[in-house]
Amino acid sequence: MGSPRSSGSTRGSRRRRWASLLGATALAVTAGGALAAAPAVAASNVDFDTHCIPPAIAGLPPIDGTTTAKITADNTSPQVGDTVTVTYTVVTPAASNPTDLALPADIMTPTGKVTLGGAQTGSVTVTGPKQNPPVPGKGAFPSFSMTGTFTVTAPGAISLSPGDYNIHTSYILELDTPCTVTNPPAPVSETVTAAANPPANTRAISLGSASGSPGAAVAVTGSGFTAGATVTLAGRSASAQTADTATVTANAQGGISGSLVVSDLTTTGVVAYEGGAWSSDLGAGPVAYVVIDDQPVPEGSQKVTTTVRAGTLSMSQAGDAVQLSAVDFGQGGASTGALQAVTVKDFRGGPAGWSLTGKVTDFSGPGAKIDAGKLSWTPACTTKAGSPSTCQAGSAGTVGVSGATLASTPDGTATGGEFTTGAQLSLDVPSFTPPGSYAGVLTLTLT
Repeated sequence: MGSPRSSGSTRGSRRRRWASLLGATALAVTAGGALAAAPAVAASNVDFDTHCIPPAIAGLPPIDGTTTAKITADNTSPQVGDTVTVTYTVVTPAASNPTDLALPADIMTPTGKVTLGGAQTGSVTVTGPKQNPPVPGKGAFPSFSMTGTFTVTAPGAISLSPGDYNIHTSYILELDTPCTVTNPPAPVSETVTAAANPPANTRAISLGSASGSPGAAVAVTGSGFTAGATVTLAGRSASAQTADTATVTANAQGGISGSLVVSDLTTTGVVAYEGGAWSSDLGAGPVAYVVIDDQPVPEGSQKVTTTVRAGTLSMSQAGDAVQLSAVDFGQGGASTGALQAVTVKDFRGGPAGWSLTGKVTDFSGPGAKIDAGKLSWTPACTTKAGSPSTCQAGSAGTVGVSGATLASTPDGTATGGEFTTGAQLSLDVPSFTPPGSYAGVLTLTLT
């Protein structure tokens, strides 16, 4: 309040400050959040009854009114596992500024919930910026927007409806004003139709030998193919198919067994696939195979040979525990840290690349949990000098239960090497998550 020069000036100053405080509080009650001009979007506006409770210090009764709002999504046709960004816009708040006092800019921060229904239920936490224009006395409140994300976990139509919201005001005092939907759920404003992911390709093959003379037959066995399907066995020279092919029929369990005569000296691997041409969705391999040139040497010459044995694809990690930074109850936000470094060694010597993916469970704590979809990462990957392949870091984004790519290398003529990968982690902790320790398990898979 400051030091008064006289009792009269003190009383006048206090009256002005309390009047301003009550004006700001009334705005928080009726407007519902940070004020910012909402972008024009083609979404359905819906009306719903709202019950707002002003802070006790305001001395105002609850306000019941009608709110007009809309929900938009950045992707209305996602696949299971995709992350969707939703925007909750209050188009018309329940009331106007009830005081004659002009209210200053940038004093309010809104948070809220978007309600999910249909194929996927639950709620999405949304937040808005602390950014609003001045509001004149008795003036109308402009609209405001809040955004958040969720991970699609089920196929089908997912409805989006406006939910409760809370207004935090930072003007003389820190105050909160919760506003609830009187008769939940509010009407549906937007619908997202999610598609199921195609089935994972579990096809795999192994060879009876890793090398042979030109014209030698190599045994090929495999699993995970469609029962009764015709499967083509073929030689590969880098990314091209050679003339060496054979066909087998998958048994009732999806297994295959056959042999392939390999004559092409450029062959570096063997694949198996369903359909008329190679497809990574319906195929397996390539598995490394070397054709040994055993042509006779001229008289008076000596042929000197050696063997380079193919190794394995493996990974190791610097540790098995990650401690993220703490966040405060009532504020929440980003809990950050770094994934323990993972070293990938590709010593197979064939044409196949590799992919390192990760998925995470929900974070369990004292009587509550933090959804797995709240964990995101920013991957990084470095390649050791001299490696034939160059690793590529995965895209930054949500990890979740469906998983995401941490790093990979593509198929090529000559692949292999040593690589170090990692990621910066960020867990979006909801504001009022009960205090305590929360833990989830992030599983890495190398294929």
